[in-house]
Amino acid sequence: MHSALEPLLDNDAYAVRHLGSDAEDIGAMLATVGAESMASFLRQTVPADIVAEDAAQALGDALSESRALAELAALAERDAPWRSFIGMGYHGSITPSVIQRNVLENPGWYTAYTPYQAEISQGRLEALLAFQQVVIDLTGLPVANASLLDEASAAAEAMRLIRRSTKNASTAYFVDAACHPQVIEVIRTHAKWIGIEIMVGEAETQLEPAAVFGAHLQVPDTVGRIRDFAPLIERLHAAGALASLGTDLLALMLLRSPAALGADVAIGSAQRFGVPMGFGGPHAGFMATRDAFKRAMPGRIIGVSTDAAGRTAYRMALQTREQHIRREKAKSNICTAQSLLANLAGFYAVVHGPEGIRSIARRIHRLACLLRRELDRAGFRVRPAPFFDSVHAFVEDAAMMERIRARALAHGVNLRYGNGFIGFSLGESARVSDVRELVEICVQGRDDTTTSVAFDDDAAGVETVLPESMIRGTDFLASRVFHEHRSETAIMRY
Repeated sequence: MHSALEPLLDNDAYAVRHLGSDAEDIGAMLATVGAESMASFLRQTVPADIVAEDAAQALGDALSESRALAELAALAERDAPWRSFIGMGYHGSITPSVIQRNVLENPGWYTAYTPYQAEISQGRLEALLAFQQVVIDLTGLPVANASLLDEASAAAEAMRLIRRSTKNASTAYFVDAACHPQVIEVIRTHAKWIGIEIMVGEAETQLEPAAVFGAHLQVPDTVGRIRDFAPLIERLHAAGALASLGTDLLALMLLRSPAALGADVAIGSAQRFGVPMGFGGPHAGFMATRDAFKRAMPGRIIGVSTDAAGRTAYRMALQTREQHIRREKAKSNICTAQSLLANLAGFYAVVHGPEGIRSIARRIHRLACLLRRELDRAGFRVRPAPFFDSVHAFVEDAAMMERIRARALAHGVNLRYGNGFIGFSLGESARVSDVRELVEICVQGRDDTTTSVAFDDDAAGVETVLPESMIRGTDFLASRVFHEHRSETAIMRY
């Protein structure tokens, strides 16, 4: 009985299910290259000093596909579903189920990272065009690409774009110290190899426009502050320098656009538009710029054209020539542009429309205002307004900081711990109950008690703190695609 079942068990082997080459194919390959076996072939091709002879033995026997999946499922069960309020470009988001089922979990969408052949990729190109339009509308800049690897690399690419586009002779580039730390480090790494000096400091007091060819600023910044950089950007332009602005698409539903502040380039992450945090990413980065700089832009740009019959047609524009024919002159790697995640973000805007996303942004801001008000009432010194979604409580006492951290760990909550402060950044998945819990964690950690705290859960009536000078006054997402597909049936058909 056992021997009769053995071939059936072998058919469940992972190699049988997932490798395209069978024994006949491998034999033909080995005969062609003149090798007796795969082991001898590997000895001929892999340098001996990097071969780990005992690696296979250490791994143990190969598992079948079903057994491997069972073991992976058991490992996954050990994960603890904590909630994260760290921020720094990563926030709790909600992926609409119709997008999760039909795009994120659909191999037809996630296997093609770049639509090389326009004639068979019209739907994919149209979806990426929607993502581009979201970025164009919210940043106010006329040209956007169809995504980049992530926010930090987009900031580094913006520096390169500015270097290519300015006639300024300086080799120095200023980065505001209040940018996300990962953004600063990636900019530094890129700059090191192309001869650019990076100057990091407080933008309002340490930036000398005449001494740099460009600067990277951020609104809201890594601690949540909203600052009006329009006067500073005007000074940069007067000195012949250009400005890149890191921003947040969800915040831009309520705040003035980068273009209104005078920015030449806008970058950021599209993670907040329905993309799961995914253990840190990466998430699709975005970039938009002025029309004058479009030929220096990295990544791919989707253009609208007409076919031979006069119908609307979509194609990759500008970068097609450079990245498929003259690859040595390409501005960036075409395969790192996160097409799947850009499509998720674009569909998120299609499903919710401008009214829906603006409502989400307003609710997040009100929850943040509620958190700040309750922490203030509880006796914590909090960072002054204005802010969008992030609140910082100052905790100078190290012992108190550790007690609050221990309380947070016990509650399965990740917070941001800095030099003398604790940071809370709220996302779409946050609720009033989360705000109450965060306040209790802080109060009980401070007082080393377990008693409940007074809490006013009136988020609807809380006073918002966005300054009038920074509130958005222009319309956005007016294209029909963002208004026609609200129901699950409609979006599935689309």
